[in-house]
Amino acid sequence: MFKQIEKYYDELVALRRHFHMNPELSFQETETPQFIADYLSDLGIEVETGVGGRGVVGRLIKNPDLPTLAIRADFDALPIQDEKEVPYKSQVPGVMHACGHDAHTAVLLITAKILSENFDKLNGNLVFIHQHAEEVDPGGAIQMIADNCLSGVDAIIGQHVSSSLDVGKIGYKYGTATGIPDDFWITIQGKGGHAAHPDTTIDPVAATIRLCNDLQYIVSRKTNPTTPAVLSITQLEAGDQNNVIPDTAKIAGTIRTFNAETQNLMYKELKKCLEGLVTTMGITYELKYLKGYPPVVNTTNETDLIVSAARKIESVEELVELEPSLGGEDFSYYLQRVPGSFFYTGTRNENFKADFPHHHPKFDIDERGMLNAVKVFLQATADYFEQGGL
Repeated sequence: MFKQIEKYYDELVALRRHFHMNPELSFQETETPQFIADYLSDLGIEVETGVGGRGVVGRLIKNPDLPTLAIRADFDALPIQDEKEVPYKSQVPGVMHACGHDAHTAVLLITAKILSENFDKLNGNLVFIHQHAEEVDPGGAIQMIADNCLSGVDAIIGQHVSSSLDVGKIGYKYGTATGIPDDFWITIQGKGGHAAHPDTTIDPVAATIRLCNDLQYIVSRKTNPTTPAVLSITQLEAGDQNNVIPDTAKIAGTIRTFNAETQNLMYKELKKCLEGLVTTMGITYELKYLKGYPPVVNTTNETDLIVSAARKIESVEELVELEPSLGGEDFSYYLQRVPGSFFYTGTRNENFKADFPHHHPKFDIDERGMLNAVKVFLQATADYFEQGGL
């Protein structure tokens, strides 16, 4: 099968660039899922559309009694302006694939193409899960699962391109691989007035500045130092005049943890900080708190499958066992239902300016890295069925 991969490299790149030029935001995807469905249908794969809302599922079922492996990719983009000067730059103002989901989709489509052409040689069934809305809670995975995308599935694998790994490297992690990404939005309500007379006001700006400092104290003094936790303030908005103390100030941010105990502690301490400001500064507040995806917990046998497959691939120069990341990923929901593993494909190459971090306006990949993602998927699939499932 690997000989076929090189034959399809130009198509792999063309697919990725098509999606890159035509990105769609989470829960707003229309053209992308239609393109995917048409492509899979042309391969003779049975296709379900509108799965969980906007997801697409392709099925190659030989015999329901045989092992069934699912492979998943996500296809939503981000609300970021593409700042790259490349021919395949996003054509949608303010929207771009700044995380690599365009590559994920292209990789899975070519994987499906090659596997469909060799399906008669495989002793098992395949499910191709093309997921919408990974970037925004509640995410597309939980919706697709509720709509039976995992029906009959015995195991699942997936991958993410990585700007932290050079081309030629594959990253893997046994057990917990990602964190719990909670988000919060806070409005501090004070009493505005003239900036020359702050004593007649309840200053929400001063309260917000104090809150930002107090929140960092939670991480440094309230959490166990051996248990990672991150609290980042990412938005701050207050006032529009130099001589006016505003009525309100707003902040927003994210809390990242690895377990429910620390997650609950962070939320409880956040509430304490806010209640303290009510007592000492006289403000009122509104808090919106959204608990994020559970952590990705890779199972041992399926991670062994990925590692073993990658070791058989000549173009994989190095296997890297990764530390857990506090990034979030709703692949976790699939792993709560069936065993599986999520790995990382190196696409970093500073010579091609493919070394910007994910979610950066100049994010790009060395497209040669996609070949390794396809190869790992193909080898892992072949090995899985040769072993009669795991």
